[in-house]
Amino acid sequence: MLAMTAIFILVFLGVQYLMPKKPEPQNQQSQQQQQHLQSAPSPVKPAASSTSSPTPASAGSSVAPAEAETIVENELYRIRFTNRGAQVKSWILKKYKDDSGKPLDLVNSDAAARFGYPLSFYTYDASLRDALNQALFVPSATGNLTSPATLSFDYSSGGVTAHKTFRFDSSYVIHADAQLTKDETPVVAALAWPAAFGDQDSLATYVKSFIDTVQNGKSSQEGPKKVSGGATIPGPFDWAGVSDLYFTAIFLPDSPQQSTFITLHNQSVVPKNPKHPDPNATERVEVLGAAMAGTGGQSGLRIYAGPKSLDVLETVRATGADGKPTGPNLQPVVNFGWFGVISKPLFLVLRWVHSHVVSNWGWAILVLTLIINLGMLPTRIQMMRSALKMQRIQPQMESIKEKYKKYKTTDPRRQEMNKEIFDLQRREGASVFGGCLPMLIQWPLLYAFYSMLSNVIELRQAHWLWLPDLASPDPLHILPVFFVISMFLYQFLTPSPGVDPAQQRMMAFTMPAVFGFMTWNVGSGLALYWAMGNIIGVLQQVVMNRTKLGREMQAIAAKRAAKRLGTPVRR
Repeated sequence: MLAMTAIFILVFLGVQYLMPKKPEPQNQQSQQQQQHLQSAPSPVKPAASSTSSPTPASAGSSVAPAEAETIVENELYRIRFTNRGAQVKSWILKKYKDDSGKPLDLVNSDAAARFGYPLSFYTYDASLRDALNQALFVPSATGNLTSPATLSFDYSSGGVTAHKTFRFDSSYVIHADAQLTKDETPVVAALAWPAAFGDQDSLATYVKSFIDTVQNGKSSQEGPKKVSGGATIPGPFDWAGVSDLYFTAIFLPDSPQQSTFITLHNQSVVPKNPKHPDPNATERVEVLGAAMAGTGGQSGLRIYAGPKSLDVLETVRATGADGKPTGPNLQPVVNFGWFGVISKPLFLVLRWVHSHVVSNWGWAILVLTLIINLGMLPTRIQMMRSALKMQRIQPQMESIKEKYKKYKTTDPRRQEMNKEIFDLQRREGASVFGGCLPMLIQWPLLYAFYSMLSNVIELRQAHWLWLPDLASPDPLHILPVFFVISMFLYQFLTPSPGVDPAQQRMMAFTMPAVFGFMTWNVGSGLALYWAMGNIIGVLQQVVMNRTKLGREMQAIAAKRAAKRLGTPVRR
């Protein structure tokens, strides 16, 4: 048990660090792009005030006289564009809240002010990039627009001509077309989501940033340690983008075969305690971003900016070979981990329970926990039967060991002892692995449940009784304490005839302490699952202890304990 617990903890805490590092794709861009690529992106300059004097326009130029804003909204979002750079200053998701209870803004204002705003131009020429993102484009409309709608921006000055057109419908997806020329020569112009999301405000949230890609139907997800800043990855791409734990910005090119993807990686500093920021208590974080371009000076693509909800992601598909949205959907952006083959079905069952049985995620977790534990009941019974068979032949096994005690462990005759023990176990239908295999089945299930509850947006800010957010630790630490007590009771009630009493007492205290410490900082949804599982286990064990099987195991345990202590056995 201790060895299996240690192995589980190693898997539970360190499996993500054991994944082999994938080789970075080779850059197949032109020599000119490679030279520009070696230069790191420079920070975005602060935007000038709308009351500042406009840059004098030459003949034939197209420059707006002042900064202006256009707001586009539907039932899902409210996007605030500025004509300065023809980029997004705010991207409100109406159905989601931030930690303060306000509508969530996907734009991370601090990171965007330093590294760039969503849907800004990314070019390999840093000076051109900065100039474009400060230029005053001429918008086709200002004020408020309601989708379906189209919004375009035009700019022309000093030999540079730029154009962006955005089309909006009733979904989270918008379509964008961008063109850029300099001295009548097409320039590679990518549209970018340069830095982070609005719900990222601490080291823990930035660590869970990813670059997500799908090439030829094969998905990949890379964390900050494996992402190079300014790296160009040639297509084809079905889709690619950047995400955090709960939200994502994905580019879906109109022509996957002619797409180019650029990864952005910067560093910033955030307060250790976002709710009470202290300039003397900060942490350095890795800030990921992404950009996508087409060929030459034109880019046509769709952009999904929204929640990592399986229901929504399933409806958004890449452009297929027929030019229609029939390619891979966006579901791979939700990472269920190594045990995804178990985690995803678990979530689908949990979602069904939430939709058809009880409309609260906390109660749905409890119902699913009950279903799982009832399904695992036969394995618990099998473990008890296997342990009982081993205890019945324990005296005979000890007699065999005593016969070969005089031989050294290196003596070949020791093999005869092992053969006699094996033959005895086979005749009696007992196996040392009979009690372990059912338990080994439970570990993947437990880890799969952990992966599932830690990655689904549905649990974000979902409440249950005193718990305000099932995705965050219990603020009152009631569940961890309850978990320790319930696990101690389960260990105490489970008969272990073959275990030394001192070892049994150690395990009864050690295992609850170890797992209790783990539940202290995990999401309360997972802690709720564990605590409920312990309660069900205690009730099941109480019932099984009253069966013939349970009474025999307790009798053997009492007999062995009395033999060690030299006291008579009560009958």
